[in-house]
Amino acid sequence: MDRIESLMKEFTEAAGVSGFEGEIGKLLETHLAPVADVEKDRLGSRIARLKGGEDQPRVMLAAHMDEIGFMVSHFTGSFVRFNPLGGWWYPRMMALPVAIRTSKGEVSGVIGSKNPFEMEEEERKGPFKARDLYIDVGLYGGKSPASLGICPGDPVAPRFPFTVLEGGRSYMAKAWDDRIGCIMLVEVLSALKRAKHPNAVFGVGTVQEEVGIRGAVTSGFRTNPDVCLVLEVDVAQDTPGSSEGSPGRLGDGVSICVYDATLIPNTKLRDHVVAVAKRKKIPYQYSAVPFGGTDGGRVHLTAAGVPTIVVSVPMRHIHSAAGIVCRKDFDSAVKLVTEVVKTLDAKTVAGLV
Repeated sequence: MDRIESLMKEFTEAAGVSGFEGEIGKLLETHLAPVADVEKDRLGSRIARLKGGEDQPRVMLAAHMDEIGFMVSHFTGSFVRFNPLGGWWYPRMMALPVAIRTSKGEVSGVIGSKNPFEMEEEERKGPFKARDLYIDVGLYGGKSPASLGICPGDPVAPRFPFTVLEGGRSYMAKAWDDRIGCIMLVEVLSALKRAKHPNAVFGVGTVQEEVGIRGAVTSGFRTNPDVCLVLEVDVAQDTPGSSEGSPGRLGDGVSICVYDATLIPNTKLRDHVVAVAKRKKIPYQYSAVPFGGTDGGRVHLTAAGVPTIVVSVPMRHIHSAAGIVCRKDFDSAVKLVTEVVKTLDAKTVAGLV
C-alpha cells in the first residue's frame, strides 16, 4: 500500500456524518499542519491558508468533510430507529453494517426490515421507506438500546473497509463523497507549498454539505475568495443501465463539470481550466449532472459573486456505502487543480468577470 492508498484508507474508514465531522477535521489538521495555518469557523469547517505566497487573489479550494449516514431518532423495543442524513436511495440501506457513535463508545449493528419471508407478495415488491427500517444491535429479552449508551441524536455511519481492487488501479470504500476531495486538498496544498503560485490559497474542509450545503456558506464568508475550485466526486455513468456515451467514465480522467442543479460554472474559468488540461496533457472529460449540487452552489453566491467550477473524480455507486474510484482519475484531478492554481494570478482572475 503506497502513501496515497494509506491516505485513502485513513480518510474513508474514519466516521464523519453530517453534523459530526470532528474526526475528519482533525485528520485534515494533522495532514495540513506542515504546510498551512489551519483554523476553524463557528460551524466547524476547517480553513487552511497555505503558508507564504501572495495576499491576492484569494483562491478557495473546497471539499466537504461529511458523508451520508444516519442519526438515532428513537427506540422500538430492543431496536434503534433512525433518520437518514443525506440523499439515500432506500434499497441501498438494506442489510448495511453500521456503527453508532455513543458517549460510551462505538456500538455495531445492521440495518434491518420486516422479514421478507413474512411479507405478502405485494409487500416484497416495495417500495421501502426509511420509517420501515431499523438498526439491530443484537439485543433481546426486552433490553433497551439505552442500556448500551445509545441515545437519540447519536450519529450512525456505514461500516465498510477500504479495499484495493483490480491490481491497485481502482479502490472500493465508503465516503468517497467527499473524502476524495479532502485527500485532494492535502495533495494539492502539499504540491503548491513546493511550487511558486501567484496567489493566496485557502484549502477548506466544509461541514454539512450533504444536508443543505451549509458549511460552504460560513466558510465562503470567512474566506472571501476571488475564485473557487470545488473538489468533488462525479456521478460515473459507465455501468449497465447507463446511456451509451454518458459522461463520467472510470479511467477517462478528471471530470470538469459544466452544469449541475445548483451551479452553472463561470464560463471563462471553465475554458481556462480546459486550456490548462490540454496544455499539460492531463486526461479530462466533461460532466453534466441534472440533479444534486455541491459546495459550489453556495460559494459562487458569496458577497458580489465568486467565479466557481467543480473539478471531480468519477465514482460508481454514488451515495452508497461501497463506491468505486480509479487511481488514474484521482492523479489527473490532483495535477489539474495544482496546475490551474499556479496560473491564477491577479490579471487572470480579474479577467474571469
